[in-house]
Amino acid sequence: MLDAELIRRVRAWQATDPDPETRAELDALVAVGDEDGLRDRFDRRLEFGTAGLRAEMGAGPNRMNRVVVRRAATGLMRYLGDGRKVVVGYDARRKSDEFALETARVVAAAGGVAVLFPRPVPTPLVAFAVRLLGADAGVMCTASHNPPADNGFKVYLDDGAQIVPPVDRQIAAAIDEIAEGDGGGAPALLEVPGGDGAEDSRGIRQAGSDVVDAYVERAVSRLGAGPRQLSIVYTPLHGVGLDVTERVFAAAGFEPLHVVAAQAVPDPAFPTTPYPNPEEDGVLDLAYGQAEALGADLVLAHDPDADRLGVAVRGRDGLWRRLTGDQVGALLADYRLRRSNGGPGERLVVDTFVSSGLVARLAAAHGVHHVETLTGFKWLMRPVIAHPEWELVLAYEEALGYAVDGYLRDKDGIAAALAFAELAAELRAAGLTVWDRLEQLARRHGLFATATWSFRFTGYAARSRIDALMAALRSSPPARLGHHEVRRVEDLLAGGRLPPVDAVVLHLGGDARLIARPSGTEPKLKVYGRVCRAVGDTPSSLARAEADAARELESLHGAVSSYVDRTAHG
Repeated sequence: MLDAELIRRVRAWQATDPDPETRAELDALVAVGDEDGLRDRFDRRLEFGTAGLRAEMGAGPNRMNRVVVRRAATGLMRYLGDGRKVVVGYDARRKSDEFALETARVVAAAGGVAVLFPRPVPTPLVAFAVRLLGADAGVMCTASHNPPADNGFKVYLDDGAQIVPPVDRQIAAAIDEIAEGDGGGAPALLEVPGGDGAEDSRGIRQAGSDVVDAYVERAVSRLGAGPRQLSIVYTPLHGVGLDVTERVFAAAGFEPLHVVAAQAVPDPAFPTTPYPNPEEDGVLDLAYGQAEALGADLVLAHDPDADRLGVAVRGRDGLWRRLTGDQVGALLADYRLRRSNGGPGERLVVDTFVSSGLVARLAAAHGVHHVETLTGFKWLMRPVIAHPEWELVLAYEEALGYAVDGYLRDKDGIAAALAFAELAAELRAAGLTVWDRLEQLARRHGLFATATWSFRFTGYAARSRIDALMAALRSSPPARLGHHEVRRVEDLLAGGRLPPVDAVVLHLGGDARLIARPSGTEPKLKVYGRVCRAVGDTPSSLARAEADAARELESLHGAVSSYVDRTAHG
């Protein structure tokens, strides 16, 4: 027998839910008596944070749905005040268009103006449009690289950057006021105009093609006049990056991209890959096959909303290899530091506390400003906003996020792809490869070998299991991991060199380290490994350093996997 109070909340929610699909979902759960499924949806609410909202789609306050989106949009408008302009965009994920229209209608009903993109667009276009159009905020309906079942509600303010504390808490408080008294069930909804089309409200305007035109012009203007001869295989991974990416590459004078046909059309099911994330193993296999057949120079890949960039090149062994985010970051930083304008004290490089450390050394060698931040572009853009007098050379995080232009204050996979193609074309014209340049950097600054390992958790208790792992690392950290001695434990939740963050650093000696933190967007624990090696002058010294570093990272991976398994399941 289902709990009567739980059923009351379910029925109250259904009474105000405009979506027949999610109402039917609840009917089905009630019919089979699935109390766990119902409690998972109703015993908590999605928390609005610095990434906005992102979660699995479904019914109830603990899922992404039209009620939750409408509530979030209402809270945002209460925070902004009357008569505000909000840019609203969406990608091709399931229900993204519905969530965007709900958002636009709430903006209009609150007396504001919603500038709604008429079709799915990459996330960078929304961040760009906020500043271009002088908007007070922007909303992008996307779950970026998350699994197909997820969606999200991403918020920018008038500076074009993602929200940070205390703004997130203030918006969250406004959302909570709307939900007050409903017990986690039926929301107090703002009345919105009727009708299903954007044309039904005078407060909803359509974003024009001039936004895309301006974006393309800006991206191309950042390039130099170097060579453009390069054969590139490109995949949007069933997302929305293709049209704009093809436009910027054509405008820059590159050869037409060789697009992976099986992944060219937006498809929210992402049928050719289990995870639409170019970081994941196997995701680029179709692109590798096409690049091999064509004899291409470069593989470029975007995640479904085109804010992340994956890069692959042929290795010295002839096989296609995906570059790590740290390798791409180092190559972009090196290239742009050697070519960007401005004196040493007028330029800025930004990375995060989980970055490899090589970009910091590059910045020091060039005498430019370097700032280390928390992970996430909401933090990476703060130094850019704080110092408009400095030219941004690069902001990057190892999770394939890059910004090469301080005007657009979020990660931008499209402009980053263009910048990487420019550097790859120049290397090719000089008879060099990406690996040659990485070798030069390693010999001068040292070899920084990194790896990121994700430990996914599922089910109702997923988040609590991750929290328990982090608590164990703090209260009883391991003295050893395999044959590696843990020499020092740094709890970043205590604050200090960075704002407090839920992360633990295990210092292993010799500049080797492990950093553990929960993902901010998915139920998984992320662990970042780093080892450093000096590289001698002999031809074989780099190969020895690389082999030694690879063995140590593999050993660390095994030790960390065993620790996570024992702690989470033991």
